[in-house]
Amino acid sequence: MKIVAVTACPTGIAHTYMAAEKLEKTAKTLGHQIKVETQGAMGLENELSRAEIQAADGVIFAVDIEVEQRERFAGKKVVTVPVQEAIKDPKGVIAKLG
Repeated sequence: MKIVAVTACPTGIAHTYMAAEKLEKTAKTLGHQIKVETQGAMGLENELSRAEIQAADGVIFAVDIEVEQRERFAGKKVVTVPVQEAIKDPKGVIAKLG
């Protein structure tokens, strides 16, 4: 499965990147392709392209704040969870895309 994800927390520092790392490692372990965009103190990093979003089978928003430029994901299956859930149970979050 091809997955794109956005992680973001209110301060946009530690938890944003922890969630991104957990989702990336877990997805790869499960045999999925993933690209994670982080949104936080440094703005949008590793920004997802239109082509990457369109090619994705599903989208994960691991966020505690509103996703910037959310309209880019219109028409896609989206799973939204708190950042802590992606850190604690990334396998379960990915399974929700099922």
